[in-house]
Amino acid sequence: MTDRQRAATVRRLERATGKLATTAAQRMDEQLSWYAAMPAADRSWVNLVAQAGIAGFVEWYRDPDATHAITADVFGTAPRELVRVVSLPQTVDLVRTAIAVVEESVDRLAAAGDAARLREGILRYSREVAFAAAQVYAKAAETRGAWDARLESLVLDAVLRGDGGEGVAGGTGADTVSTQGAALGWGQVREVCVVVGDAPAGDPEAAVESVKRAARREHLEVLTGVEGVRLVAVLGNVTEPLAAARVVAPHFGRAPVVVGSLVADLRQAVRSAREAYSGLRAVVAWPDAPRPVSADDLLPERALTGDTEARDQLVRNTFEALAQQDPVLLSTLAVYLERAGSIEGAARELFVHPNTVRYRLRRVTDVTGLVPAGPRDGWALRLALSFGRLGAAAHRRDPYSDLLL
Repeated sequence: MTDRQRAATVRRLERATGKLATTAAQRMDEQLSWYAAMPAADRSWVNLVAQAGIAGFVEWYRDPDATHAITADVFGTAPRELVRVVSLPQTVDLVRTAIAVVEESVDRLAAAGDAARLREGILRYSREVAFAAAQVYAKAAETRGAWDARLESLVLDAVLRGDGGEGVAGGTGADTVSTQGAALGWGQVREVCVVVGDAPAGDPEAAVESVKRAARREHLEVLTGVEGVRLVAVLGNVTEPLAAARVVAPHFGRAPVVVGSLVADLRQAVRSAREAYSGLRAVVAWPDAPRPVSADDLLPERALTGDTEARDQLVRNTFEALAQQDPVLLSTLAVYLERAGSIEGAARELFVHPNTVRYRLRRVTDVTGLVPAGPRDGWALRLALSFGRLGAAAHRRDPYSDLLL
């Protein structure tokens, strides 16, 4: 008697499948705002999923103990792209609506004496569909995560090798940073800097995840990875590079951590990365360097390693800036440094009052940001003057030679 009741119920369900699917689609249109707002093509795919779900229930109810591939039966009808269009909560709403339509028709669809078993079957099947949906989205998330990780690695490689210009590793790129970065959601990210340092001992993936968590807690966008023995972090939405670097520096190895300058967007991060790597090579010459340290603060050391960009920036910021502001400042600084930082000695050499020397040195600080009396700043200024003189001589012009004898 039981098998006959089930068979009779299955026949009724088969005849009602089309009507149930139509009713479910109407119900979704009335109750689910996201469904009503979808393009017609996507709505048709969602309808197919609903129809497949109802048809799958009929087959499942025919023999609940048989092995059924719920995932393939229900979700296999739709393209993979639908996972990106319809979220998991929306899929739950879809399943809930379709199940509600079937439940409301139990008394009409069930054979005599089979209503209770049909209701139980609906509950069991809806549970299986829910698990199948979770499996689909988990697999999609895993695939997407693997793809994002690969794409993130490609973006980091493009930043380090250069996009549309020479990069850290001396290669060239072709707009890969911009296009691949946009695929990772960096299309609108601004104010970017690059932080580099040694990777910590242990699992590289653990280091990467710790950097990401630390950055996101401070509402910073981040792309990060381990390149050889180096840990690299590209930070976005940065206000101040050193402050941003301090957020992630504890998750690097114990060696120095260097941050490049702030640039407008991800495409220009090539320059920030180049500066940071140059600073990392040079920081060994400054044992007392803070951690993290700005690549701009390492201009003297970078210049000594042969970094022409650092040398030129150092000369522009000091030698050329002082000459353009007032050549007298340049001559006063040169004499002061040559007299081992003696204001009185410089005053005698220049035939001026010591207070005049003090005033000019304060102006030097205003122009360059460096304090001539400071041990490190004085050394940086002396180095800048040397590079400035060499550069002028190399171009066979020395407009300040009369001041620097």
